[in-house]
Amino acid sequence: MVINEFRMTFDSRSINEGFSRATVAAFTAQLDPTVEEINDIKTAVSEAVTNCIVHGYRNTVGKIYIGVKIHNDNKIVITIRDRGCGINDIKKAREPLFTTLGGDRAGLGFSVMESFTDKLSVRSKVNSGTTVTLTKMINGREK
Repeated sequence: MVINEFRMTFDSRSINEGFSRATVAAFTAQLDPTVEEINDIKTAVSEAVTNCIVHGYRNTVGKIYIGVKIHNDNKIVITIRDRGCGINDIKKAREPLFTTLGGDRAGLGFSVMESFTDKLSVRSKVNSGTTVTLTKMINGREK
């Protein structure tokens, strides 16, 4: 059961990546997470938002949508969505070191998201956008 949630929308500008990461982390703080848990969430959100900016919208500016739900079992579900170009082959895109842009891009975004969350799902449609859902259990500090 969802006990609290929020949504936000912002432009796909790199300056907003830090804002989105901090906002999701601040909302998650109500679960009294450990420093490691909060850093995991910040890292995963950062990677997902960066993917929207760099890959989803490439050289244009569009909207990024984030929804966060906290469940009564201390599960946090973060949905990050763009309406950009979409991913042609999700399986290939999730392979470590795969990138469509080359250059200084490492191609580790999905691998990083997966390693810092309990579950990662990716849905995408070419020319319609991509939705990444990050799920993390917050065990929190010793009471």
